[in-house]
Amino acid sequence: MVRITKVYTRKGDGGMTSLAGGARIHKTAPRIEAYGEVDELNSWLGMAAEALRREAPLATLLERVLRVQNELFDLGAQLAVLPRDRRPDTPTITPGQVKRLESEIDEMNAAVGPLRSFVLPGGGEIAVRLHLARTVCRRAERALLRLDAVEPLDGTEVPYLNRLSDWLFVASRHAGSKLGIAEVLWRPGSTA
Repeated sequence: MVRITKVYTRKGDGGMTSLAGGARIHKTAPRIEAYGEVDELNSWLGMAAEALRREAPLATLLERVLRVQNELFDLGAQLAVLPRDRRPDTPTITPGQVKRLESEIDEMNAAVGPLRSFVLPGGGEIAVRLHLARTVCRRAERALLRLDAVEPLDGTEVPYLNRLSDWLFVASRHAGSKLGIAEVLWRPGSTA
């Protein structure tokens, strides 16, 4: 268990920060940008979780979102500790977690049915929150790809976020469907 006794250290006031293994890097480094994006994604999922708590029909989705939030902390730890500094108990994303997202995508997608058009962000408050998380997830994925271009990653990080963005899209559709809220479909050229 992590124990934090002091929140501020003043060591970052000059624009540098420490990775979990002790290495000092600039706060604008690609690694810091990447796990900062993952942290923002986790916050958006917290917003979704709070809305999910009020909807009993979505209890399973709430459990899954809370699990994903923990997995995102594992991803943050994976990014915050350089491979050379990792201990055996350093959390990392596993291929099994990617497969679980795929299985849940398939399950939720089967329940909502095929798409007839692109879906606009809408379809109720929970769906919108999940759509917001999806767009931040895509941004985090791009940050990971920029990091991977200069510091090769382990290989599970990008597939996890790629699958998670799909999961969030299907979860938004699933939430609206379970609550009986119609999707907002794109109507090409409808405002011309």
